[in-house]
Amino acid sequence: MVLESEFAYKQHRLSNGIRLVHRSTYSPVAHCAITINVGSRDELLEENGIAHFIEHCIFKGTQKRKNVHILNRIDGVGGELNAFTTKEETCIYSTFLNSYHERVLELFADILFNSTFAQKELEKEKTVIIDEINSYEDNPSELIFDNFDNLVFGNHGLGRYILGTKDNVNSFNTEKIKKFISRTYSMDSIVISTIGAISFEDWVKLCEKYFGIIQTDNKKAKRTPHKNYKPKTKEYNRDTYQSHIIIGNIAFSYKNRYKIAFSLLNNIVGGPAMNSRLNMKIREKYGFTYALESNYTAYSDTGLFTVYAATDPKNIDKTIKLIENELNYYCNELITPLSLKHAKQQLIGQLAIQYESNQNEVISMGKSILNYNRIDSLMVTNEEIEKIEAKEIQEVAQIVFNKEKYSQIKYIT
Repeated sequence: MVLESEFAYKQHRLSNGIRLVHRSTYSPVAHCAITINVGSRDELLEENGIAHFIEHCIFKGTQKRKNVHILNRIDGVGGELNAFTTKEETCIYSTFLNSYHERVLELFADILFNSTFAQKELEKEKTVIIDEINSYEDNPSELIFDNFDNLVFGNHGLGRYILGTKDNVNSFNTEKIKKFISRTYSMDSIVISTIGAISFEDWVKLCEKYFGIIQTDNKKAKRTPHKNYKPKTKEYNRDTYQSHIIIGNIAFSYKNRYKIAFSLLNNIVGGPAMNSRLNMKIREKYGFTYALESNYTAYSDTGLFTVYAATDPKNIDKTIKLIENELNYYCNELITPLSLKHAKQQLIGQLAIQYESNQNEVISMGKSILNYNRIDSLMVTNEEIEKIEAKEIQEVAQIVFNKEKYSQIKYIT
């Protein structure tokens, strides 16, 4: 029998400020991630896109490795190595056989702190990223989300595209990259997380060996909060078969007391399940939309709620009206006890399934330490969900589902 205590999260802080979090398993497959509290919102206007550019270029060569050696170091033993950038984080992560913990940590330390960012390699990667931007711009169902962010947050860092602009990407050089890293990266903004069949003590020793020796004077950069949100509406004419719509409003930060209640409400309204209210009321009942979903993204100082729909141009106004009616329902009516019970069961089940993926969990561990300096077990999270009452659901709906505060964007064919 497996005891819950065997799989408890254990934490440690290196003398230089880097935080470590570990969970033990019996699996022969291990996972490790480095999460850095730096994303596209931390860029200056002329730097827009540089955090994502750095995420690409750390694999292009270090003081002792060429790019081919970096890629073969993990892939060559059957593992996987990848990275991503969000508006508030940069993450490098790997999946590998449990015997390669030291290999992974040594490589992570090398690419994170010893990358040379040689201009020749940067020029190659510029072409790759500009192709990525072009591909993104050809996909209206993805591009509209960036356009909506820009509509809501404007020229604030949260309103800029993670990929940046082509002109900015073409302007990046070794000096600009090192200047950005020096200004934004700090030891206390880095978390190393792992899930694997290695003792916590042995893993900490390895982290001390490769990361404990690193020292910098960098201080954690302060973020400028977004203020003075004003609803806006914008239309784009695009040569596409479908029309695309987003309706939304600012929402709660990840430290706000309403975060869990609103996460539950968002899941009820338009979460990933096919029985979401929007899907049942609009897609299934009328057949108006091919794609329909709501999303809630929590940031450190604000949040964003959106409803996205792709529909035939002739149904666009009807779809918007139905979306607004459904959101308004939760402002005016208390959810029934039975519906609330089912909604809680659904969210609890979804979270449990999500945590079946150790890769998802190891990334979530790093973000939780950055945001809260702790990790809540599924049991604790489930208890918080169970505490939510119908009145709280109505309260958060009245704050976010306020029709007077909606911003709206349309791609009209």
